[in-house]
Amino acid sequence: MDTKQVVVNRLLTTYSVLGSGSRKIILLHGWGDNSKTFSQLLGEINTKDYQFYMPDLPGFGGTESPRESWGLSNYAEFVREFIKKLDLKVYCVIGHSNGGAIAIRALSNNYMQSEKLILIASAGIRGEYRGRKKIMRLIAKAGKVATYPLPKATKKKIRGRVYKTIGSDMLVAEHLQETFKKVVSDDVRQDATKLKIDTLLIYGSEDSSTPPSYGQKLSVSIKDSKLELVDGAGHFVHQEYANYVADLVVRFLA
Repeated sequence: MDTKQVVVNRLLTTYSVLGSGSRKIILLHGWGDNSKTFSQLLGEINTKDYQFYMPDLPGFGGTESPRESWGLSNYAEFVREFIKKLDLKVYCVIGHSNGGAIAIRALSNNYMQSEKLILIASAGIRGEYRGRKKIMRLIAKAGKVATYPLPKATKKKIRGRVYKTIGSDMLVAEHLQETFKKVVSDDVRQDATKLKIDTLLIYGSEDSSTPPSYGQKLSVSIKDSKLELVDGAGHFVHQEYANYVADLVVRFLA
């Protein structure tokens, strides 16, 4: 796997490339994660058939943070410019968690084109528990005061647990709080109804961050899509069951 850098939208962007095939595939990671999240999955796929491009999205991994707060559309625009910069003709987009929501926004609004889409534990279903979210935001604010005397590491851990109940992807980057708020309040179900490409949705049956019900809702929105539930898997289904998910991916790509 080759790691490279390129400037996209004035941000120094780190990305990895794996494989030598003619079909180009873009992989988008989730919130608080980075492109390495796909390493186990790609280790189970014959990379001679495809070429995988995995950017660290702005604010994560080795890519610079946005200079202002971003929403899903900003990240979708970033992916568009990344593809333009590398002059790629994309065969498939694979998005995990928030990366899935970004992919839906980008493809449905013609920020990019692709023949196929794979959504792994995709986020993007918002507003399901607005009352609880509002309460938890208040608790989070109060928690900053209540835990003030505690060591920094302890406070961070407690705030992480609190924010885990707000929206999907759940992993909070301290330096992207305002961006996080925008992202978790943006629902992509309407965007999903615009998609006209072959789509595979993969969800873990035990995923509490983006539960199977999210997959069912998106599957209804995306015409002729196929939903696969992986029994016993959690949010990182592509790591927990890398071999099984790789088989689903390869059969769908073929």
